[in-house]
Amino acid sequence: MPVRDEIEGALRAGFQVQRLEVTDVSEAHRGHAGFREGGETHFDVSITAPEFAGMSRLARHRAVHSALGPDLIARIHALSLDISS
Repeated sequence: MPVRDEIEGALRAGFQVQRLEVTDVSEAHRGHAGFREGGETHFDVSITAPEFAGMSRLARHRAVHSALGPDLIARIHALSLDISS
């Protein structure tokens, strides 16, 4: 399963997602640290879910990382997050 799909599945399972966009932007980082042929190393994620209401920016990021889990996080070199409630 593509990493993009794993990210989407984990976030949909972990939150009551109202809006979710997961974009593989790996190709834009060709030649930079962490890039691997075939991509799946750099992602932009934009998510809206009610669970994030009242949370600090740091708490929101921690919640997303927790939902993704350590195994999936270990396979991602860069994860840009836009999180809202």
